[in-house]
Amino acid sequence: MENYTELLRAHHLKATPQRIEIANALMLNGHLTIEKLYDILLKKFNSISLATIYKNINIMIENAFIQEVKLPNAKSVYELTKEAHSHLVCEKCGEVEDIHLDLSPIHEFDLSHTNFKVNKVDMVLSGLCKNCQ
Repeated sequence: MENYTELLRAHHLKATPQRIEIANALMLNGHLTIEKLYDILLKKFNSISLATIYKNINIMIENAFIQEVKLPNAKSVYELTKEAHSHLVCEKCGEVEDIHLDLSPIHEFDLSHTNFKVNKVDMVLSGLCKNCQ
């Protein structure tokens, strides 16, 4: 198990038992929905509420400790923040996998004809995983 206490503090977050367990669950399981996180945490904290998990997730996102991955036609999943990457999602089983693509050219598009400033580029590629093909 990582030292989540120090990692949380480095992101200006109090290292509560619930936050430490959220970090551990995301490290061990990768991309998780709120509901799956709830199922995992309920085994350790039998009185934890879904509202507590939502509150902690939102605070952890605000402090860039975790990030939300918005998937097409599915619930968002969450992961520990790491280097920039994109995602592959299986349309059949829902498996989500990281993929490293160079998206820096997108930031170089000439958007001067618009009144829009791009801050972040996320990409989700949909298809079928090896097991579902």
